[in-house]
Amino acid sequence: MPGADPTVGADPQFGPQSEPARGSGRTGRKLLGRKPKQPRLEVDDVLVVKGSKMRTAIGGTVVGNVMEWFDFGVYGYMAIMLSQLFFDTGSESLDQILSLLGFAVSFLVRPFGGLVLGPLGDKIGRQKVLFFTMAMMALATALIGVLPTISDIGVWAAFLLYALKLVQGFSTGGEYAGATTYVSEYAPDKKRGFYASTLDVGSYFGFALGAGAVALTHLITSAVWGPDAMLAWGWRVPFLIAIPLGAIAIWFRARIPETPAFEATEAEQQAEGAPSAEDAGSLHVRKGPVDIVRYHWRELLIAIAIVAATNATGYALTSYMPTYLGTQFGYNEMTSAATTIPALLILCVMIPFAGRASDRFGRRAVYFAGSATSVVLMLPAFWLMHQSSFLEIQVAMVIVALPVALFVGPSAAALPALFPTAARYGAMGIAYNISVSLFGGTTPVISQTLIEWTGNSYMPALWLMLFGLIAGIAVFFMSESAKRPLLGSFPSVESEEEARDLVAHQDENPLLNTSEMPIVVDPEMEAEIEAAMDVPGAGLPSDADAQSEDEGRDGSGASGTDRVGAGS
Repeated sequence: MPGADPTVGADPQFGPQSEPARGSGRTGRKLLGRKPKQPRLEVDDVLVVKGSKMRTAIGGTVVGNVMEWFDFGVYGYMAIMLSQLFFDTGSESLDQILSLLGFAVSFLVRPFGGLVLGPLGDKIGRQKVLFFTMAMMALATALIGVLPTISDIGVWAAFLLYALKLVQGFSTGGEYAGATTYVSEYAPDKKRGFYASTLDVGSYFGFALGAGAVALTHLITSAVWGPDAMLAWGWRVPFLIAIPLGAIAIWFRARIPETPAFEATEAEQQAEGAPSAEDAGSLHVRKGPVDIVRYHWRELLIAIAIVAATNATGYALTSYMPTYLGTQFGYNEMTSAATTIPALLILCVMIPFAGRASDRFGRRAVYFAGSATSVVLMLPAFWLMHQSSFLEIQVAMVIVALPVALFVGPSAAALPALFPTAARYGAMGIAYNISVSLFGGTTPVISQTLIEWTGNSYMPALWLMLFGLIAGIAVFFMSESAKRPLLGSFPSVESEEEARDLVAHQDENPLLNTSEMPIVVDPEMEAEIEAAMDVPGAGLPSDADAQSEDEGRDGSGASGTDRVGAGS
């Protein structure tokens, strides 16, 4: 049942008692009114992630994410200038909408990237796909910097710009889903919110770098070559910076290892052999897009709603505000960038605190706070912007950044935890990219269009408030995942001592459900359980046997069967 704690107690004989795992195959079936003995977790099963290796893995992922979002920052802060360079319809407002549409089209193709790259990441590994997305993004960004403009080749310039934005969108369709999957699988259970939140720090730091590159280029070209230099050729410089940044990010991506969770699931699948058709719903079986939707549609809807609020608010702050400040208050690219950079840097500081708070108080609590602040603070923030002073606009930006931090902070840990390891990358690719395509990437163009249609400059605030409310409703149906192992994965800890303690106290730990873990079951015991499913009473202890075994345990400290499964 969504929102309910998956564990409801513990039995010293049968381990943690739980509802049947979602799609868990044989280990989740109920047998004759009672469940089979749960697999036993061994010390070797627990994933111990050493600090140095974890820093290398997470750091390499974050650096790549900085590069991925650097371009979106550059494009967002240069949207007005690009409208002059690539579009010439005779209408300034239409040119601006077409320029923002270039931002939107990159998001429309993202679901296709997620559908292709997500299942591929579940099949061949997270690291290989992340390396590919990084290389593709860096190349497309650099090519934008050498595009001919409308004065050179006419309308074909706009089509080439859109084509490269489509390449970026396809790449990003596998990037964020893979990066969140990777970081969440590498982080220890008790600190997953904090460590995973660093990924989004990289995202917004990338936006800030993009804004800084635009502002600095504008300042230098205007001071040295005159006010027309930026429009003439200076606009290319921020895009070309992607070449050295991309080379650095690709080098880091080549060094990151595969996640232990993926390797453990891979080992379990090899031990189990090829799955049969009836095992398609198992937690530990890879799934294509159709089976992901079939078995995880509830979790997909929850993720889509949360991602919609997160990215609508986030892209309003990072990619639409430069256009909003330019069209409403006449700010140029340099001033718009300078106005929003402080808020982005403050946001980068707030995100880890929100991630850590989600570890302590739960993901749902932080999400609810994000929903409430989004609904309550958006109109006051936009009213403050309309006071038009530089300082008041900066304060307004920080206010908008608060719900962004509360939504973003838990997300890199909470969203991947909705799905099992064997299908996590693919499911994240579907949920995240569909939502971002429909509601995140379109926020700038929809916000500007709403203003044009209604003449009301507060329409973007109402748009964001709507998504904040929808996200709050979705969180009511979301299961809490803080401090728990990822669905379909072994527990992850920071030391061997913690691993031994976890195994020693697994029976009374309400956060563990070993039936959801990729424990390879002993073949004889597996046959015994399977026989019990078909032959009433076969292979299962009777109530009398269970009572006798409990008495034996009390008397001798040992039970008839110490373990059902052996660790992979």
